Amino acid sequence: MEIRAEEIKNNPNHPEHIAIILDGNGRWAKKRGLPRMMGHNEGVKTVREIVTASAEAGVKYLTIYAFSKQNWSRPGAEVSAIMSLLLKTAQREINELHRNNVRLLIIGDKSDLPAEVKVALEGGEKLTKDNKLLTLIVALSYGSRDEILRATRSLAEDVKRGDLEANDINETLFESKLDTCGIPDPDLLIRTSGEYRISNYLLWQIAYAELYFAEELWPDFHRQEYYRALLSYTQRERRFGKTSEQVST
Repeated sequence: MEIRAEEIKNNPNHPEHIAIILDGNGRWAKKRGLPRMMGHNEGVKTVREIVTASAEAGVKYLTIYAFSKQNWSRPGAEVSAIMSLLLKTAQREINELHRNNVRLLIIGDKSDLPAEVKVALEGGEKLTKDNKLLTLIVALSYGSRDEILRATRSLAEDVKRGDLEANDINETLFESKLDTCGIPDPDLLIRTSGEYRISNYLLWQIAYAELYFAEELWPDFHRQEYYRALLSYTQRERRFGKTSEQVST
């Protein structure tokens, strides 16, 4: 049976923040005897579809793991091709995001990115900063351990300068130093391609997220597969350490 966006949007338990590990582009291409970059190209099409599906289903934040800190260790030709694809995608899609009232936010170590990619993405962030329908958060050159270390160093510098006492550091203050400052934690984490790993992704932020592992490779993860994941979320009981009886009262 087809799942409609309204079925998710009108459910009082629908998730507001979805985080996705979009895995399987290379394997999708390999299964078809195609170059790996064909898989990445198809993966971009799926991102576009899922962004639209998210907005229609009432999702307010969508975070996608596009390129990890560890991905720089891939063959140089593939990394260069991915960066070129990223630049072309940014140049083609940012104005469309803006027209559709979608805000773009980049997280990760931006200093690693090629200059023209960084400029294009920062321009997109500036252009779309006041948009309200959906916030699309793209993790690039991102690793959660790296993010946590950067946040810790920043707090240590504050203490060293005397701007802060060590005893003042709490969860709220720590979160203010993370790349996701001001963004609510994900309600649901989805990983495609049948892998059951978190892969150094949003380790602090997903402490209480629900997890959903899909068998489809990312280019095959279309609207209906996505809505099945969201519908699964609406049927779960989130207790945050409480008992079922406490949650239901």
